[in-house]
Amino acid sequence: MKTLFLAAALAFAPAMVSAAEVKPLAQAHAHNDYEHQRPLLDALDHGFTGVEADIWLVDGKLLVAHEEAHIKPERTLGALYLDPLKKRITEKGGRVYPGSEGFTLLIDIKTEGEPTYKALAEVLSKYADILTVVRDGKVQAGAVTAVVSGNRPKDHMLSEKVRYAGYDGRMPDLNSDMPASFMPLLSDNWTKVFTWKGAGEMPSAEKARLQDIVKTAHSKGWTIRFWSTPDQPGPQREAIWKELKAAGVDKINTDDLAGLQTFLSE
Repeated sequence: MKTLFLAAALAFAPAMVSAAEVKPLAQAHAHNDYEHQRPLLDALDHGFTGVEADIWLVDGKLLVAHEEAHIKPERTLGALYLDPLKKRITEKGGRVYPGSEGFTLLIDIKTEGEPTYKALAEVLSKYADILTVVRDGKVQAGAVTAVVSGNRPKDHMLSEKVRYAGYDGRMPDLNSDMPASFMPLLSDNWTKVFTWKGAGEMPSAEKARLQDIVKTAHSKGWTIRFWSTPDQPGPQREAIWKELKAAGVDKINTDDLAGLQTFLSE
């Protein structure tokens, strides 16, 4: 009996070790994370330090789905993301990954901005102990930084004295003086900024533009992300990922968790 128990324990041990030793990847962001078989958990198993959830305000609840037709009452923002993150942070000594930098929870508002955001702020306030909180413009860094995208009620957010989520800017904001305490992230559609989609060499003018965007954003304390980059495996995706990584783009968007993990680990 002892021999059988030992064999079973040894067989299970490698899986435990590999899960514990997953390397956090600062540039890995799970786009449409909630569409994976295990929302959040699959991303964490691949070392991702950012995930994205689309939310809809339905009968007072914040429900996670990409399309309205896919909404399910049990798939709340709390159940899929906030509760598991709080549990993990408690178990791992106050961080999502022990000894690592922060974690980004990007929340894309799909329903009307202000009422949805007000409901979101109320929910997030219950998780203040794990979140980055801004009080009167002063940042109190937490294990998770929530950032609001989609239908963002900018004026309402600016008026708050206590804020539990940052604002996701767009390319026109690049030349603004928006404080990083309010706008920690600047995101935009790759195809609206660049014509190159990974075929051949990146045009020198566009490469310089990318580098300038990153340099400008970083000088103001913002991080950078692009969506709508090629995401099917192949040379075009590989080429764009190489340029994003080399330029210092902070969050590389993908639905292919294993593919980006492999790329960033090489």
